[in-house]
Amino acid sequence: MLKIAIQMDPIESVDVNADTSFDMALEAFGRGHEVWVYHPRALQLNGADVLARARRAETLARRQGEHAALAAPETVDLRSMDALLVRQDPPFDMAYITAAQILERLAPDVLVLNDPRAIRDAPEKLFVTEFLDLTPPTLITSDADAVRAFRAEHGDMILKPLYGNGGAGVFRVKPDDGNFNALLELFELTFREPMIAQKFLPAVTTGDKRIILLDGEAVGAINRVPAPGEARSNMHVGGRAEAVEMSARDREICERIGPALSERGLVFAGIDVIGDWLTEINVTSPTGVQEVRRFGGADISALFIDWIEKKLGA
Repeated sequence: MLKIAIQMDPIESVDVNADTSFDMALEAFGRGHEVWVYHPRALQLNGADVLARARRAETLARRQGEHAALAAPETVDLRSMDALLVRQDPPFDMAYITAAQILERLAPDVLVLNDPRAIRDAPEKLFVTEFLDLTPPTLITSDADAVRAFRAEHGDMILKPLYGNGGAGVFRVKPDDGNFNALLELFELTFREPMIAQKFLPAVTTGDKRIILLDGEAVGAINRVPAPGEARSNMHVGGRAEAVEMSARDREICERIGPALSERGLVFAGIDVIGDWLTEINVTSPTGVQEVRRFGGADISALFIDWIEKKLGA
């Protein structure tokens, strides 16, 4: 039996039929492993000790509202765990980075997934630019004039915050859009971080493919189709999941980036592909495992726990 801690958003409020972190916890619990959960705000660095005020799962079940019975909170030494899963939702902000810096202290005593140093050094919208031949034209900047020049060159484009998530703050800016300058002003006033300008890919109307990689190998994919009139395919904003087959180009992309993910300790990752182009590499808390399984694909949570058990010799 392993002791597995999961750093995640409150388990009490998750959707048991959609949430990836819950699905992983349920798989581990069902195998007899001891599962602990805690919120990143409960993390502590006390001298050399990495602690968390955590709760042990007494029962986990796929019954919404009755899905998690937890023991009373107690302060636990995270070095007593065999594995720790970093699964809280973005935003990737200073709180996220600080939590990663604290969790780095657990090496080499605890298997932390994904590797917190690698998470910290590979924000998804920046990491993807290491593979420029796989990505659409992309500009990351706070310089409004540079964004204007990018628009003049590429026309129809997407404008979004560098550390956004869930489709929040993502705008399609057409060549004749009269709101462009107002949007630039909004970004400048709202975000201290740079913005991203990316050439619009018309193929998004047929879907934004989420491909999940486990230790650098593709293990499942799902297509997310935008709602009518939307440029965003995120489930949070009305995107619809559907079954999809991986194309030769998808496999080429995975073969290119897989070794880089594995070498960095980014064991569980989700990439976004629109048409023939890689748009994001998600390494903080990738989702989609339940949708993949629901449409007849692999049980990725089971494969993930298999991987942990093999890695730890359990």
